[in-house]
Amino acid sequence: MTLNLKDYVKSYENFPEPGILFRDISPLLENGEAYKQATDEIVAHAKELNVDMIVGPEARGFIVGCPVAYDLEIGFAPARKKGKLPGEVVKATYGLEYGESSLYLHEGAIKPGQRVLITDDLLATGGTIKATIELVEKLGGIVVGTAFIVELTELKGRNKIDNYDILSLLKY
Repeated sequence: MTLNLKDYVKSYENFPEPGILFRDISPLLENGEAYKQATDEIVAHAKELNVDMIVGPEARGFIVGCPVAYDLEIGFAPARKKGKLPGEVVKATYGLEYGESSLYLHEGAIKPGQRVLITDDLLATGGTIKATIELVEKLGGIVVGTAFIVELTELKGRNKIDNYDILSLLKY
């Protein structure tokens, strides 16, 4: 039986600040059947794309990407925030509403020519995913697709990554 995954996303008005409608996937993650279904849908897409590696930005990209990598028996590379990775790293900076932030990948995390799927819980403005794509490409990887549980279409994040394959399980 196929579940309606939207039944497992809770909406919170005025969080984290007034005027924001927050879409929370915690109920989906807390339900084994719903989490498995979402993961299986992304795994099926990754198989179609013939991926060699999964990359996910901190921290919910880990929650989405790790079970996909596990199921496919391929690696997972975490794109981390400043100060979280030892050793040699590559950096990509992206804009936030107020200021900027950066993500980092280990130098050898991606091998040149590897086919990479980038996963995250949410596609909103697209800045985090665009920075993650930049990291993968700096290391010579080929981003063959992106996959999200939720896409907030009104924020137009898709426009920043429209040259890439995009899978969104749920759109709001």
